[in-house]
Amino acid sequence: MHAPHFVGIGGAGMSGLAKILAVRGARVSGSDSKESETVLALRELGATVQVGHAASNVPDGTSSLVVSSAIREDNPELAAARERGIPVVHRSDALAALMGSRRALAVAGTHGKTTTTSMLAVSLAALGLDPSYAIGGDLDAPGSNAHHGTGEIFVAEADESDRSFHKYAPEVAIILNVELDHHANYASMEEIYESFETFVGRIQPGGTLVVSADHPGARELTARVAGRDGLRVVTVGAAEDATVRVRSVVAHGMTSEVTVELDGAELIFTVSVPGRHYAHNAVAALAAGVALGVPAEELAKALGSYTGVRRRLQLKGEAAGVQVIDSYAHHPTEMTADLEAIREAAGPGRVLVVFQPHLFSRTQQLAEEMGQALALADASVVLDIYPAREDPIPGVTSELIIEAARRAGAEVTAGHDFATAPALLADLARPGDLLLTMGAGDVTNLGPEILERLAGVAVR
Repeated sequence: MHAPHFVGIGGAGMSGLAKILAVRGARVSGSDSKESETVLALRELGATVQVGHAASNVPDGTSSLVVSSAIREDNPELAAARERGIPVVHRSDALAALMGSRRALAVAGTHGKTTTTSMLAVSLAALGLDPSYAIGGDLDAPGSNAHHGTGEIFVAEADESDRSFHKYAPEVAIILNVELDHHANYASMEEIYESFETFVGRIQPGGTLVVSADHPGARELTARVAGRDGLRVVTVGAAEDATVRVRSVVAHGMTSEVTVELDGAELIFTVSVPGRHYAHNAVAALAAGVALGVPAEELAKALGSYTGVRRRLQLKGEAAGVQVIDSYAHHPTEMTADLEAIREAAGPGRVLVVFQPHLFSRTQQLAEEMGQALALADASVVLDIYPAREDPIPGVTSELIIEAARRAGAEVTAGHDFATAPALLADLARPGDLLLTMGAGDVTNLGPEILERLAGVAVR
C-alpha cells in the first residue's frame, strides 16, 4: 500500500490507518466530507486530503482505495476506482495487514473497546515498550488515535459492528461483553454469538482469550468456545470462578482503587477514571498484557498513568460551579454505566444529561432501555436523532425515548432545536451539578457552548 487513497479519511478508524501508513512512508491521499482537526493533523504528516467526494480526488498512481462499511456504493471515488481497476480494500483488511508483522492484541466487545485499547496503549508506552496502536478515539490531541511504534506489540480495537473483526488473527484477544447491537447488521443474539465465535476462532494457535466472567453474554460465549484446541481462556471479573478476580473497586471521586487476585497474589492499583466498568476494563487490559509477557506489577502501576480518552467521561471544563463532562455512550448499557459512575462521583450534586440518540435503527430497537437509563439522571434534555449513515425510519424519533423516560419517572425535556440547547441547559444547571453531553454524534460540540453560557451567567 505505497499510495493508498482513503474515502472518509477523517473518520476515527480510517484516520488512524492513514496516519500509520503515512509515518511508514506511504504516499497517502484521501477525502472527507468536511474540514476537521483530524484532517489538519493528517496534512501535517504529508497526506493530501480533499474536502468533498469527487472522482477527481483519486490521484494518478493510487495503489489502492481504502473504504469502510459507511461508504455507499454510489460514492464517486469508489466508482472511479472500479472503472480504473484500482483495488478496493476494506479498512479491516488494511488494519489486518498492518498488524500482520507484530504481536497483535485485539480488543472486542459491544462496549468499552476504545477505553480498554487506550489503557493498553498508554500503559505499554509508559513501560517503554513503544507499541503500535489503532484506536477508535483520540487519546488527547487530534491524530492521537494511532501510532507506529518500534516495539513488537500492536494493540487494535476490533469492531464487531460489520463483522470486520473476522479479518484479524491476534495472539491475544479481549472480549469485554457480548450484547445485541448494530441492528442493521445483526438480526438476533444468535447471530451475535456466531460472529464472536468466528472472531475467537481467529486467535492464533497457542494464543489467549481474555473474557469477562461477569457479563451474561460473555459467559455464554465462553461456554461455547471452551475446550477449543490451542486456546487458553482467561476470565476476568468479580465472579468467584474468575481466573483474574476483582476483589474490590473503591471510588475516590473521579478515581478508583482496584484490588485483584492474580495467580494467587493480591494486586492493588489505581485507575484514574471513575466507575466500576472502567475499573473492570483496566483489569481486562492487565490480564491481556500479562498474557503477552508483561510483568503484572509493572503493568498495574502503568495503568494508573491512563487518565482517559476523548469523549469517554472527559472533563470539558467548569463554569459557575458546574462541571461539564463529555460521554460517548449511545447504547443503554453504556449510558447506565456512565451515569452510575458520574452519580458516584457527584456526591451531593445533581447529574444532568443532554442526550443525542445515535442511529434510527438503534433507537427503534432500544428506545425503552435508553429511557430507563436516563431515569438515573436528575434531569435530561433529549435531542433529535443523529442519523450518521442511516436514512430516517417512519415513526422513529427521539420522542420514543422521551416517552420511555417519562414512564420510568425521569424528568426529561425535548430539545429539538440544537442551537438553543446550550441556553436551555445553562438555565437548568446550578452550582455543584455535573452535566453530561452524551451520545456518539455531534452533541460533543455543545460542551464548550454550555460552558460559555454558564460563564456568562456567572458574570451577570
